[in-house]
Amino acid sequence: MNILVIGSGGREHALCYALKKSPQCKELYCAPGNTGIAKIAERVKIKPTDFDEIVEFCRQKHINMVVVGPEAPLVAGIADFLEERGIMVFGPSKAAAQLEASKAFTKEICKRAGVPTAKAETFKDAEKAKKYVREQGAPIVIKADGLAAGKGVVVAMSLDEALAAIDEMLVDKKFGDAGAEILVEEFMEGRELSFFIATNGEKVYRFGTACDYKRVGDANTGPNTGGMGTYSPGDMIDNDLREQIMDQIINPTLDTLREEGIIYKGFLFAGLMITSEGPKLIEYNVRMGDPETQSIIPRLENDIIDVMLGHAEPKFSDKTAVTIVYAAKGYPEEYEKNTIIKGVENVKNALVFHAGTARKEKNLVNLGGRVLGVTAVAETLEQARKIAYDEAAKINWPEGFYRKDIGVIYG
Repeated sequence: MNILVIGSGGREHALCYALKKSPQCKELYCAPGNTGIAKIAERVKIKPTDFDEIVEFCRQKHINMVVVGPEAPLVAGIADFLEERGIMVFGPSKAAAQLEASKAFTKEICKRAGVPTAKAETFKDAEKAKKYVREQGAPIVIKADGLAAGKGVVVAMSLDEALAAIDEMLVDKKFGDAGAEILVEEFMEGRELSFFIATNGEKVYRFGTACDYKRVGDANTGPNTGGMGTYSPGDMIDNDLREQIMDQIINPTLDTLREEGIIYKGFLFAGLMITSEGPKLIEYNVRMGDPETQSIIPRLENDIIDVMLGHAEPKFSDKTAVTIVYAAKGYPEEYEKNTIIKGVENVKNALVFHAGTARKEKNLVNLGGRVLGVTAVAETLEQARKIAYDEAAKINWPEGFYRKDIGVIYG
């Protein structure tokens, strides 16, 4: 098969890593890709949202399947656009992608499906939202309704923090149209788990779990980010919990979408809170997570293409993977670009997945905020953690930083 991957981040690098290992993969392309991806796939200078150019490229190169990494082209309808032109896509339709595009839509689906989730109200007016928050009290969660690159969620531990978040989203328009409507959710106690499935529209396979570290600072301090590191599998997961999640959350959601005439196809990421009352949905993402993919994929033992086509259930190693995200200082706020990164070639005992990287005058430089993911796989969480940190220390990037507690279990 000739395969085109859409995207340029660490998630896409990990997907390319898995696809390249498949004996079914003849030619592998990535649009637009990154410096790390260029070592295993041919980069294509096409934007993920330039659908006409993607179609033309697919026809020129006889692409058999397109795998879409990021959410933005999915929400814009890339799967529908390509499939209408006879090109197979692994990724959900525009209608299905509403699960990530609109948190309000997801709440409505959950309500109809009976999926356990946090109580929430939606607001477009800041004063009405503030009145509701004062009535509910803190802690409380403020979320931008639309896509905000993993940064549109504020877990407010105080009333002042909640009111400031409302102003940021509805008054200051920090997230633009994505924050034109907000959700105010009850605060859920428990531990977070990232739970993934892969489906071809008929067969539904569980596709691994991970625990993500969303806050920028050690000991879970500072603002939310797109993810500063992960380990896989989640330490709290067992077969009973897996079945409970499938029976109470995943399957009812897919069934309710089907009642609406929406057949979900692709990866689905359920962000869950494991509470004393059982698992509850925090949110859905309509693709693999970043950086969760960088921890899950290295544990996959069989052919990812067979999984995508619905021909085989995924098989994962019993080992544990730890991914440390190397980010630019200042992230998730302002940060410097085009700073030189050295020593990546010194990493021998771990995988390095690239995200926002480029080559300039033979130097590896950063273009984004989250730039590298160092992933180690070992028999135990502690062993994988040690290897990952030992290897990350070999990278020389004075303008970068990483959390020192990835793999430490809190709560």
